[in-house]
Amino acid sequence: MTKEELKIKLTELLPTATFDETGEWLNVMIDTKDWLPLANQLRNYFDLQFDFLFCVTAVDWKTHFNMVYHLRSTKLDHYLVVKAKIADRKNPEIESVYKIWRTADFHELEAYDLMGIKFLNHPGLRRLFLQDDWVGFPLRKDYVDEVNMIKL
Repeated sequence: MTKEELKIKLTELLPTATFDETGEWLNVMIDTKDWLPLANQLRNYFDLQFDFLFCVTAVDWKTHFNMVYHLRSTKLDHYLVVKAKIADRKNPEIESVYKIWRTADFHELEAYDLMGIKFLNHPGLRRLFLQDDWVGFPLRKDYVDEVNMIKL
């Protein structure tokens, strides 16, 4: 499916979505409330079949977070990047897609541990790298570690 065909299909599924077509793959920007229903559609619709979630990351923009999901259909050989904006920095939450793509498990744990983003309905949300009593989230732009911080 071409970028234009994907854009048309995604607009049918989620009219509020916006797009960035400047990269190699189509980027779709959505609200967090739309993520779980859209994820189910991306995985299960016959003409989409995004069966492989191969990268998940979180981006701190100081005013908000973005969750970024890279998807591929191994059957139809097309790609998509989904960016979900999380506006609430004090309590960042988004639905887990662990039940849709098992590869989300490690990525969601990493984003929780290092960025503090909570994945609702994740079956085992916990610290992955840091100790349970660690204070703060080291990959956030507002994180300060007076002992180990290198001042430039």
